[in-house]
Amino acid sequence: MPEGDAVLRTARLLDRALSGRVLTGTDFRVPRLATVDLAGQPVHSTAARGKHLLTRIGDLTLHTHLKMEGIWRIRRAGERWPRLAHQARVILTAGDIGAIGFALGTVELWPTAQERGRLDHLGPDLLGPDWDLDEAVRRLRQHPEAQLFEALRDQRNLAGIGTIYAAETAFLSGVHPLTPVDAVPDLPRLLERTREMLRAEWSMSRRLWVYGRHRQPCRRCGTPVVRLQVGPPGRERPAYLCPSCQRRK
Repeated sequence: MPEGDAVLRTARLLDRALSGRVLTGTDFRVPRLATVDLAGQPVHSTAARGKHLLTRIGDLTLHTHLKMEGIWRIRRAGERWPRLAHQARVILTAGDIGAIGFALGTVELWPTAQERGRLDHLGPDLLGPDWDLDEAVRRLRQHPEAQLFEALRDQRNLAGIGTIYAAETAFLSGVHPLTPVDAVPDLPRLLERTREMLRAEWSMSRRLWVYGRHRQPCRRCGTPVVRLQVGPPGRERPAYLCPSCQRRK
């Protein structure tokens, strides 16, 4: 699943391509929006809120979420699509520019006036202009027995971090991912480290310390990296760690 930095890059891509333009065609390939036509409406902006994408069109907000497989791509008229047509869920056309959302996990239209209320369950956005470290720490400490890996990924605590950065943050902080939140030393510093990683726009093409490196040597000490399955049944996610650098206390 794309993390907050990838979602923010997607928001910027859509914003550059569409903002200030008037839509000349729309195609929503989800049943509840199949008859909606926003041609003639201006595109004001696209922004990210954690892992949520918000494209403001007229007085509506197109809310999309990439989930596991979703992507947005920009194409000019006549250019080949990067995925098969049946995977397209949304097509926004503005003259010779087309924005195509493939395999999107969520596609909704809201009145823009309702935007804040619909997302107010989210914690502080690690990459947002309103990032609030104290509020993020407060939310995390409301559940002191929660395992760090799961607590970081809970978007109600802080928005924008997923499986990759939860694992990388725990490693760089020398904390076992199953450590209870109330046993994590210097939680504010850990969150600032997470934010630094996201702001640096890391990606899976860059060197990762532990994520995805099961049985490979730790880049610090050489101990084989271990993968754990963490989370409730049916919703488990892989947590990677070095058992030497991240000893469980």
